[in-house]
Amino acid sequence: MNFLVKAQAVTVTETKLSVDLTDGRTIIVPLTWFPRLVHGTAEERAHWRWIAQGSGIHWPDLDEDISVKHLLEGKPSGESETSLQRWREARQGQNKEEIKHP
Repeated sequence: MNFLVKAQAVTVTETKLSVDLTDGRTIIVPLTWFPRLVHGTAEERAHWRWIAQGSGIHWPDLDEDISVKHLLEGKPSGESETSLQRWREARQGQNKEEIKHP
């Protein structure tokens, strides 16, 4: 199925992800659906870009991709707890390196 509806605006708060669509709808989902966004800083959540001309959103600092299709289908992140834990441990290691080598 080819989705013609694209994202045109994104807002991320401490608790919600809001995506305005080209057909006039706004999808608002709990941020807890996307644990990487939850664990990111406000600056990291604010640093995003379009992928596939608005068919998805990418957060490079958090290595998170969210498709409009999945938002419309009500699908939260499918990332496993094991994968999320590895990502969090890698982030903690990066933060320690930044502190050692400013």
